[in-house]
Amino acid sequence: MTFVHSLISWLATLVFLPVFGAVMVVFDVLQRVAHLFGTRPQEYVAGVVQWVLVKTWGICGTRLTVERAPEIEPWTSYIIVSNHQSMFDIVILGSLFFSNFPKYISKRELGRWIPTVSYNLRVGGHVLIDRGDSAQALVGIRDLGLRVREGRCSAMIFPEGTRARAGELGRFKPAGTLALLEEAPDTPVVPVAIDESWRLLRYNYLPIPFGTRVRVRLGAPISRRPDEDAGQLLARVHDEIAVTLERWRRPR
Repeated sequence: MTFVHSLISWLATLVFLPVFGAVMVVFDVLQRVAHLFGTRPQEYVAGVVQWVLVKTWGICGTRLTVERAPEIEPWTSYIIVSNHQSMFDIVILGSLFFSNFPKYISKRELGRWIPTVSYNLRVGGHVLIDRGDSAQALVGIRDLGLRVREGRCSAMIFPEGTRARAGELGRFKPAGTLALLEEAPDTPVVPVAIDESWRLLRYNYLPIPFGTRVRVRLGAPISRRPDEDAGQLLARVHDEIAVTLERWRRPR
């Protein structure tokens, strides 16, 4: 960053961080109140906070460019498969798939101590897994697949298994996604590509680079077939994400 860009980034970050913290604390309380009236009210509040957080990042000049396939329907269950570059991806995709009630597969440690996030992960129907216990993780993922098959929610999964710190698309670790596909064999798969979100947390919030543009493509849902090869389907999703990233990064 140049000196001027760094100065602007620091000034914007100093405004952003207390606002961000206030949003997290306020919505932690709102979620707890909403949950007294049932799971669905809590899910609506969790969706709203993700939308609010996306707007809050605008303090840092963050711009969101979205390509959305018109075939994606609201109030419909999907298996959403995306690459992963930062924690901000969850907020972005949660807001874009608000009416599809996406549920995440997350490491167990995130279910503690983080206002709003931890409470949502614990009570919102998400899957908290111990990465050292693959058998337990698959049980939780299959349970989520069953709920997706019943049309109660969507599943959001990042098959790379970890965040790409500099934006490179990693190899997919297929076990969890294949379990979801098996448990929800009729549910369409939505391939999602996201890019440049890794830059937002490049310096661990200190500062947040001002004016970062994050691009997202929500691809057309892929219909399922009884005779499909799930491994080939997952490879197709990986290739579609790779082609999108290459198109975005290609010099004009």
